[in-house]
Amino acid sequence: MSIPAHDTLEASPWVQRWSHLVPSEAAVLDVACGSGRHVRWFAKRGCRVTGVDRDAAALGALADIAQTVVADIEHGPWPLAGRRFDAVVVTNYLWRALLPTLVASVDDGGVLIYETFAEGQASIGKPSNPDFLLRPGELLQAAAGLRLIAFEDGFLDTPARFVQRIAAVRERPGAAAAARYRL
Repeated sequence: MSIPAHDTLEASPWVQRWSHLVPSEAAVLDVACGSGRHVRWFAKRGCRVTGVDRDAAALGALADIAQTVVADIEHGPWPLAGRRFDAVVVTNYLWRALLPTLVASVDDGGVLIYETFAEGQASIGKPSNPDFLLRPGELLQAAAGLRLIAFEDGFLDTPARFVQRIAAVRERPGAAAAARYRL
């Protein structure tokens, strides 16, 4: 039996791949952070990390390395209203009503790194509820207004899952030179 990617303490390969877009000492928001694999990843890289989750016990283990916010972001108000971050990271989580807020939370020059389950997942396992599965191109639509760096929508073998994932940057307004986003 394979261990689902979100049950490990290792950062997602997608997050690892695009972490170079996040400078050390950056303010990073990890949404629905759970046990904090990405909180730990960015904290080790010298970032100032904020982790949001409804599980107070899971967040308690992160209090020494990050600011933690216990909140039910599906049924309560967004606890970080008006705050913007150098990076917003989301994995294995989808609450459609929150997508505009998450994109708006990316500061000028900041990056959105997002990866979650997509349509087709129900054919192989959980989650199977379409409310928690991205429709084709949905993440692209949600990130409209950000500069697309990378996007994938398809099937991964290990562990087997259908995903949609994006790395996108909010370019700084009025920047004199074209930014170079290393692939």
